Amino acid sequence: MYAMRRSLTVPASPAHAATRGRRSRIFTLGAVLCLSLACGDHPEPADTTDTSSGAATPKPATTKVGKVAIDPATVGSISGVVMASGTVPTPSLIKMVGDSFCIQSAPEDGGYLDDRLLVQDGKLENAFVWIKSGLEGYEISRGEGVVTLDQKDCLYAPRIAGVQLGQDVQVTTSDPVLHNIHTHPSRNRAQNTAQIPKGPPVDLIFKKPEVMVRVACDIHAWMSAWIGVVEHPYFAVTGADGSYSLEGVPPGTYTLGVWHETRGEQEVSVTVGDKADVTAGEVVYQL
Repeated sequence: MYAMRRSLTVPASPAHAATRGRRSRIFTLGAVLCLSLACGDHPEPADTTDTSSGAATPKPATTKVGKVAIDPATVGSISGVVMASGTVPTPSLIKMVGDSFCIQSAPEDGGYLDDRLLVQDGKLENAFVWIKSGLEGYEISRGEGVVTLDQKDCLYAPRIAGVQLGQDVQVTTSDPVLHNIHTHPSRNRAQNTAQIPKGPPVDLIFKKPEVMVRVACDIHAWMSAWIGVVEHPYFAVTGADGSYSLEGVPPGTYTLGVWHETRGEQEVSVTVGDKADVTAGEVVYQL
């Protein structure tokens, strides 16, 4: 009789079976979570200090992966001259029409000359020169400060400018007439903003490098300027003597880009050693 009682099983009610199933699933889920989170074993965070000298000293910050910080003790410079060979065409007069202020602001001896091509003694002015490649391994900080482009006597000044990504670009006006600032980029977002006479500056936004971006005024068709947008501070615009200089250049082999509004683009290769001041020689445009 006793043996028979041990072999008897009492069937569980449906509610009891369901409860037992839920408890089993809860236990299994808790075990998985415990294994995943290493229950009961909480490792300490990695030590980020250097204690070799006996004092806890924070480790120095690192640059981006694959990038090298520029050492000021090793930088040099690149200089050169942009030339124009051949017969220089006689510049034509800018036809300022439709605005009495613009017409009256022009010189009385015939008006403003077209300044797209300025050559003096074979030296080419207003060429934009920049490091086109070779800086990819260096850590470059974003630019700071403000670059200003003014509208004076219905002309942009300067006609050619450069800006580093991160710098603010402001277009001001010294004229008592309405202008509009209309950019014509290929990589950045175009802007078209009216500017009232002697009104507040208009901010231009560039989020991508681009050489060059044309800036125009739709109200005064002859008004035009160009902005070179680059990722670093190594750029320059040639003066009346055709010369340029790029300062603080780290050691390396570089390709320089040379751009002119009417003559197009050229390239030249140059190598800068430690603390070396090198020349890229002459870049010559044929007229």
